[in-house]
Amino acid sequence: MGTSPLYVFSDVFSKVQIESDVDILGALSLVMYTIALIPLIKYVFVVLKANDNGEGGTFALYSLICRYAKVNMLPNRQPADEQISSFKLKLPTPELERALNIKETLERRSSLKTLLLLLVLMGTSMVIGDGILTPAISVMSAVSGLQGEIKGFDTTAVVVVSIIILVVLFTIQRFGTGKVGFMFAPALALWFFSLGSIGIHNLVKHDITVVKAFNPAYIYYFFKKNSRDAWSALGGCVLCITGAEAMFADLGHFSVRAIQIAFTFVVFPCLLFAYMGQAAYLMKYPDSSGRIFYDSVPDSLFWPVFMIATIAAMIASQAMISATFSCVKQAMALGCFPRLKIIHTSRRLMGQIYIPVINWFLMIMCVVVVSIFRSTTDIANAYGIAEVGVMLVTTSLVTLVMLLIWRTNLFIALCFPLVFGSIELIYFSAVLSKVLEGGWLPLVFATLFLTVMYIWNYGSVLKYQSEVREKISMDIMLELGSTLGTVRIPGIGLVYNELVHGIPSIFGQFLLSLPAIHSTIVFVCIKYVPVPVVPQEERFLFRRVCPKDYHMFRCIARYGYKDIRKEDHHAFEQLLVQSLENFLRKEAQDIALESGLHEMDLDSVSSSSRDYGTRDVHDDEELKIPLMHDRRSEEAGTSVLEDASPELPSSVMSSDEDPSLEYELSALREAIDSGFTYFLAHGDVRAKKNSFFLKKLVINYLYAFLRRNCRVGAANMSVPHMNILQVGMTYMV
Repeated sequence: MGTSPLYVFSDVFSKVQIESDVDILGALSLVMYTIALIPLIKYVFVVLKANDNGEGGTFALYSLICRYAKVNMLPNRQPADEQISSFKLKLPTPELERALNIKETLERRSSLKTLLLLLVLMGTSMVIGDGILTPAISVMSAVSGLQGEIKGFDTTAVVVVSIIILVVLFTIQRFGTGKVGFMFAPALALWFFSLGSIGIHNLVKHDITVVKAFNPAYIYYFFKKNSRDAWSALGGCVLCITGAEAMFADLGHFSVRAIQIAFTFVVFPCLLFAYMGQAAYLMKYPDSSGRIFYDSVPDSLFWPVFMIATIAAMIASQAMISATFSCVKQAMALGCFPRLKIIHTSRRLMGQIYIPVINWFLMIMCVVVVSIFRSTTDIANAYGIAEVGVMLVTTSLVTLVMLLIWRTNLFIALCFPLVFGSIELIYFSAVLSKVLEGGWLPLVFATLFLTVMYIWNYGSVLKYQSEVREKISMDIMLELGSTLGTVRIPGIGLVYNELVHGIPSIFGQFLLSLPAIHSTIVFVCIKYVPVPVVPQEERFLFRRVCPKDYHMFRCIARYGYKDIRKEDHHAFEQLLVQSLENFLRKEAQDIALESGLHEMDLDSVSSSSRDYGTRDVHDDEELKIPLMHDRRSEEAGTSVLEDASPELPSSVMSSDEDPSLEYELSALREAIDSGFTYFLAHGDVRAKKNSFFLKKLVINYLYAFLRRNCRVGAANMSVPHMNILQVGMTYMV
């Protein structure tokens, strides 16, 4: 947004010719009130509050909504997830029927779930499109200042220099935002100081009467005089608010209060002075509209301002590139984007990431855009569509947050989309008229990314549903017995799968293919929950899958969409073993406590006693015990034990004295000494023969292509290949 003075008025007055003061004052008034209404009031004081535990962006809003209503297309949510401290779930109270009705309607109608997902994917696609257009227009606008200063520096020279700067910018991304951005704060402070001071200089020197533009009546006069041309000029005016969505998407790097203070007291005043200064200069030199920013800079300050402008353009580009990386990572975590290699560039700040494939794709597209369009005007037409499209999506999602989560007064909640949505729709109608003049570009980008993300989500959901249908029944496991119909050898087998309930069919393939199976089996499910971060002590859930003598467990590792998965296999194995031991001890304590209560109160046997072995056999039981300790449950359990201990019989023993527990722990230690083996499925997803043609095309070709070229499960774990066993399997969906 800070670099928009480089090109806003030059684009506006390419559609409207300056014939009188009304043209300048009307355009200035339009810009001033647009900045005041959209970035300042809407984003800084409303949208930023709709953050997901400090994280912003369309996917953060979607994650927030998914926590309050079960609208996620992947049906793997569990009640135990709501115990995560960062979940902070506070369901609408029964008194608020409106919120409950909205929640139930969203959960009941699959068409609304799909529509909500498509809306989020569209917004994310537009943000990725911004990641292409922002560097292109910012850098090119800054470099274009040399055209009037150096003789013979034509459009071709602008394009070449812009491409060189862009290539350098994307090449240094691999060093990380921390190393690239050490100069961001002083450079931006200097840039905004330059904007404000030059604006005040021009305002005082040329024509201070432009302050009349604070009167919104000049907007009416502007449209009355120029009619259709004024409506077309809105496409240039909207460029003054570019970056508002990036400010929300990059929220994780700053606090809401810091952004509110900085924008209100630094950014907003400096931008107003900058635009008022340019308008004052145009009042005296109306023919300078094509190069208004650099013409309005005093000659003695040209080169310093040019250097600062170029650095500011690179910083603006960097912010948008970082926002694109964040959006793609969030989409991957929520199952809406193919898995790609993610490099964490900072050991201290988990939000600083680098995605090589996305980085080089953005660079190539930026170079292509600059080479083909060769003009900031045509790029601006494309930029406007991408920016306003994301804003409309954000307005819709924040309105839903107001109704469902904030439980705002209905009148106020409806005023938000009516006021801001109406303004954005007017701007959207103006930029859509430029489809043939460059506006088609973001639509192509958005359609491409929307298609990729929806196909990936659609295929992943069908694959999960297929796994649920084909899971092995508990009756079969009980018939096989504790030996599982084969030989059990010492060792721990980690079977990776996506199920949160039941035994995956891939385990049956391993039993058929291998001559023996490990003495301890752990079904590991890596699951992303709709929160930014899951605390380490609450990350894991553990349960027993079959009766005790089977030595089979399920481990669900829960991650937030901002969490980093980069622990090596040794650390993961150590954590898993420690957690498994904690679970076994906690289980023994629970059984001992229940047995003691059973003996104390025989009359309540039918309602309070439970047979743990029987409970373990059922698939429907929820995981309730975190692997690492859950302070709340442990504290509750301890208090019960302390109160009841004086009256409990001798059967309630400590974990060290329980022979059953000691036997199981010794068997576990023996298995640990023999080592770990990772069982992975190399699955192929195919549409059923009776499926309709479009489904076969999507699943058998498009989704299959994405799966073949994305990062496979083994690549995401730093596990030696000698410890991995893979078996092929075809999922018919």
